[in-house]
This record gives sequence, structure tokens and C-alpha cells, in this order.
Amino acid sequence: MRSLLIIAIICSMGYQANAQDTLSYYTYIEWVGQFHPVVNQADITIEMGRQEMRMARGGFDPYIYGNLDQKEFNEVGYYNKREAGLVIPTIAGIELRGRVEQNTGQYLNPEERVPREGLMSIGAAINLGQGLMIDGRRRAIQQAEIFRDAAFVDRQIMLNELYLDASEAYWNWAAAYQDVIVMREALDLAIVRFEAIKGSFLYGDLPAIDTLEAYTQVLNREYRLQGKEMDFFQRTQTLNLYLWDDTGSPMYLSEMAVPQPLFEQIDLSYDLTVLRLNLENHPRLQRIDFDLANLDLDRRWRMNQLLPVAQLHYNYLAPTNGLEPGNHMFFENNYKFGATVRTPLFLRRERGALGLVRSRIDFTLRDRDMRFANLRARLETEVNNVETLQGQYRVFGENVVGLQRLLEGEQTRFDLGESSLFLINAREVSRIEGELILNDVIARRNIAYARLMFAAGVGFSELQFLD
Repeated sequence: MRSLLIIAIICSMGYQANAQDTLSYYTYIEWVGQFHPVVNQADITIEMGRQEMRMARGGFDPYIYGNLDQKEFNEVGYYNKREAGLVIPTIAGIELRGRVEQNTGQYLNPEERVPREGLMSIGAAINLGQGLMIDGRRRAIQQAEIFRDAAFVDRQIMLNELYLDASEAYWNWAAAYQDVIVMREALDLAIVRFEAIKGSFLYGDLPAIDTLEAYTQVLNREYRLQGKEMDFFQRTQTLNLYLWDDTGSPMYLSEMAVPQPLFEQIDLSYDLTVLRLNLENHPRLQRIDFDLANLDLDRRWRMNQLLPVAQLHYNYLAPTNGLEPGNHMFFENNYKFGATVRTPLFLRRERGALGLVRSRIDFTLRDRDMRFANLRARLETEVNNVETLQGQYRVFGENVVGLQRLLEGEQTRFDLGESSLFLINAREVSRIEGELILNDVIARRNIAYARLMFAAGVGFSELQFLD
């Protein structure tokens, strides 16, 4: 199990690691993609889609029924009516019906009189108007199919958002840790320099003002280190929100857990042509397409409501013993036939409902066009951000190297007595600020790449461990 790869660096509250352990970005993002509660929620949406489909199919479940109606008064049996039946709905919109009735009684309605052994009927009900092409059952099952398929898109949207948020949390954490390292090194250097200058002052080589300036640098850097440590602590707590184990319990980074080196190379490759071509398949657009499919289904349903209700009923009739061997009464021309027809005169409600659905379709189509334009603009913006930050990383990386060389040169001049402590501190402050800025640029570049993948509609789907 992959938990063995990370168990040394992630622990439950109260556990302390004995050595410093590195939590790499890919190990972290894999862990998030497997065990974060949002992943479980995303899987639940798929299960909800399956259950919706199951409910819709239940509309085609055969059902049986039975009725008993008996009346007796003053020792006179008015009637005793017993009925049982089976109804089988079909996907073609035809209902198959079977019925058995047995009615007796002194005051029984004449049309309800049946043979003593009972009467059996087998037939069907067929829609010729409303319900011919689509009915409530078929509409429900098609809606459930749309909901089931849309659940997979909803899952991808949720995972993409999680991928982006988790990536931002990690790189902000990594940058905060690197800032702490920079300030710790700066503080250690300031302390060493202060002790050296203090020694030189005691030997009379340097004036007292130099010791004061060196000491103020120690205090300043100690203050800034405390601020960076506080920021790192806050970033760690944010990162903990994305760490859960396979039992659904939250996990916490040990005090010895650290991110991978910020300068370590990660895969930032992408094919812009492919991203642009696949933008039409963006999950956000797919979700609107499912809404349009649902509206189109509603449109067909509303158009069907403009048709008159026209239903035919036909049943073969036979005594309940009519199917026994040698008894051919079932094949005689005994039947029960009926037809129902009705329709409103003006159809104002039906035509209004159809017009409303068509308006919603037009509204959604325009919303899709605007969403596509926004997604395309955001994709181009994020591409520009990645390229710009990549260029800034190269430029500012060279700048930090130059600042380091200037500091080394100034230190050489100071050792030769040609410079001052003030100039050394100025060079060192410039280099420290440069390193902090470079840390920020790297973190923003890595986050920009995650935002690019999010803008393109991909995230966890691009990671092989989730294929």
C-alpha cells in the first residue's frame, strides 16, 4: 500500500518523528487524490447517479393488485366482489394487463356478473396520442441516464478544484519553509558577524558604532525569522486540511516533515495545441451540455403534451378455467374493448410550458457560449502566467547569483579594509530579499501551472495513478 511511502512523514497527533522527512509534491498529491473526503464525495455522486437510474427503472416494474368489496345487510348478501390483477409496463409505452375477478351477490350490478368460476382477462392498453413516443416513465428513465452521466462530470469538476486547492496549499507551504531557511541562515550569519565585530572592537580594531549596527541586524533578522516561522506554521495547518488516511480520519504532519526543495525540478510540460482543442470538452461545458440534454428531453415531453389523449384498451375474456386442456373458450370472440379521447380546446397551458422550455434552451445556449469564451480567455491568461513566471524565474535566478557575487566581492573589500560594515549589510540585505522574491516566484510559477491545468479542465485526471 502506498501509505508506507508516506507514513514516516505523516502521523497522527502526538507522534514525533526522529529525523527530518521529506514530503514530495507528487507523493502528497497522490495521497490527496486517494483519501481526501472530497474524493469520497465525488464517488458518492456517481453512486447517486446509479440510484437515480435504479429508481427510474422501477417505473417499469410489474405490479400486482387486489380488491375485495363485500356488502351484507339483514342477512342478505348484496354483493361479494373479488379482483386481482397484474400490470406490466413496457419500454414501448404499452401496458400489458392480466386480471381475474369473481363476483357474486343478490344485488350485484348486472355488468359485473361473471361466470361462477370467475372471469379472466388478458390484454393491453396502447397510447395513440400522448405517450406514444414518450411518456412519464420513459421521460424519467432518460432523465436518470442524463443525471448518471452528468455525475461523472460533476466528479471530475470536484476533483479538479481539489487538485488546484491542494497544489496551492503545498507550494505555499514549500515557499514558507524555504523562506524560513533563508532567514535562519541570514540570522546565523548576522550572529557570527556580530561576534567577530565585537571581538574586533574589544581589541580596538573597530569602533563601537560597528558593534551596534551589527547587533541591530541580528535583532532585525530575528524578528523577520519569527514572522516567517509563524507563516510556515499557518501554511502547515492549511496543508493538514488535505491529509486524511484511508479510514477517513484527519492526519497531521509531524514537526520533522518538510517539503521537497523548492528549487527541485518538477514536470511543467504541456501541449498548448492539445489544451486548446480539448477545451470544447471542458467539464464545465459538458455539465451545460447535460443541462441542455435535459431541457431537450423536457421540450419533447412538452410537445407530446400538445397531442390529444387517445388510448385503446383491448382484453380477451375467458372463464378462469378457460385455459384448461380441452377447453377452447379462450379462443372464442369474447373481448372487452374501449377507447378514451380527450384534449383541451385552447392548449394554453401546454403551449406556454413548451414556450418556456424553448426559452430556457436559448438562455442556456447563450450561457454556454459565454462560458466557453470565458474558459478560453482564462486558458490563454494562465498560459501567459506560466510563461511569464518561468521567464521571471530564469531572470531573477541569475539576479540572485549576481547579488551573491556582489556580496562576496564586498566581503573581500571589507577584509582588505576598503569597505564598511554598512555596505556589507546593504549587499546582504539585497541578496536576502532576492532569495525571498525568488522563492515566491517559484511557488507562484508552480501554482500557475496547476491553475493552467484547472483552466484546461484537467487536474487529477492527468495523473497516472488515477488512470
